[in-house]
Amino acid sequence: MTSELILLVDDEPSIIQLSRMYFERDGFRVQEINDGEAALEAVAKHRPALIVLDVMLPKLDGFEVCRKLRASGDQTPIIMLTARDEDIDKILGLELGADDYLTKPFNPRELIARVKAILRRSDGKQKTDGKPIHRGDLTIDPSSREVRIAARTVELRTQEFDLLLTLAEQPGRVFSREQLLQLAWGFDFYGQTRTVDVHIAHLRKKLEGGSVKIETVTGVGYKLIV
Repeated sequence: MTSELILLVDDEPSIIQLSRMYFERDGFRVQEINDGEAALEAVAKHRPALIVLDVMLPKLDGFEVCRKLRASGDQTPIIMLTARDEDIDKILGLELGADDYLTKPFNPRELIARVKAILRRSDGKQKTDGKPIHRGDLTIDPSSREVRIAARTVELRTQEFDLLLTLAEQPGRVFSREQLLQLAWGFDFYGQTRTVDVHIAHLRKKLEGGSVKIETVTGVGYKLIV
């Protein structure tokens, strides 16, 4: 049984109540917060394992909370909750540093699955001892989670690194979006493939100038080629 602390930041009582019930059933501890300013104070005080952060909050919105945490060097995993499709572009398109997102209304089982997947990945950062992977002028070091193109260091977010590593481990293999969700994100809830496309777009920009490309296979998915 897990006992990690989840900071649940939302001002909707129904969301808080339902999420708390599912989290506690799975052995998590939950700290409830309902405004952005209090969220920043709670992160500093309680050091949660993960933050579930609503976009629309009193006093300070979720975007600003996320920005402030990342600007201060706090790398606590964050799942953002949004009720509007246009917010997804902000979460994924801006360099906010959130780890994942869910749109309301959401299935609480999916929230729990995503939390567990992110916590497994975070734990795996300290445990992995894989050998560096070389593909063309691209080097990926799983143990230090560093990526280089020739002598240039490529700064990647947690999820971007996991996605690139998945593709690079089997160059030339075509992965469907659903397979990438399962392998790189750690869960298999379908219908969330947009996040894969956006992360692929970010990766392509960061890999520009190198000999490795991520190619779209129309109607199927993506593959890494040298």
